[in-house]
Amino acid sequence: MKVSLFITCLCDVMASDVGKDTVEILERFGCVVDFPETQTCCGQPAYNSGYVTKAKESMKQMMKAFKHSEYVVSPSGSCVAMLHEYAHLFKDDPEWKEVAQELANKSYELTQFLVDVLGVEDVGATFSGKITYHRSCHMTRLLGVTEAPYKLLKNVKGLEIVDLPLCEDCCGFGGTFAVKQPSISEQMVKEKTEHIAETGADYVVGGDMGCLMNIGGRLSRDDRQVTALHITKILNSH
Repeated sequence: MKVSLFITCLCDVMASDVGKDTVEILERFGCVVDFPETQTCCGQPAYNSGYVTKAKESMKQMMKAFKHSEYVVSPSGSCVAMLHEYAHLFKDDPEWKEVAQELANKSYELTQFLVDVLGVEDVGATFSGKITYHRSCHMTRLLGVTEAPYKLLKNVKGLEIVDLPLCEDCCGFGGTFAVKQPSISEQMVKEKTEHIAETGADYVVGGDMGCLMNIGGRLSRDDRQVTALHITKILNSH
């Protein structure tokens, strides 16, 4: 099975190990992974800021980059949800309508791809520690990925999972929201990290680097002894 890696801006610049872990996990299950070098930002920051016309320039570049891919897989529920939004945004554009729908149909968040496409729920990972899982908004509410991360984590040997109180609450990042509404964002992440600390977990795990950077930053500033980890770090541990 051929898979194209959509790395996302944050993983590329801030967390390159997430991309490495993603590739190794996919290759473990027989996927042949390529990396289209013409890929760029999915356009979400500009789109969410109201710059729809400018955002569509990035979107068209993404559709070109992945036009010939069999599957497109990314370690980010938020960015994949944006790819799915292309079908709606270009529905009245005769040149791009079909290409946008094709990209949406073949694009998956990593845990979604493993469970729903490959039929894998046990990746053979081993990780010692107590974790709690953060359900990021876009991945859960827009992409609809709710159970796949839990199914994979429950089969990791040595892992103890504890429930996160009010797990459906936003961490306050929201991309440009954290920049435009810093005071509100600060209170949201403060509440989120307090709930994380209540669990007694050693790690908070998630599938979106934006959320994890926001949460990890607040945990560090409050000197809480909890580490924020992308789920790929757990799934690629032995």
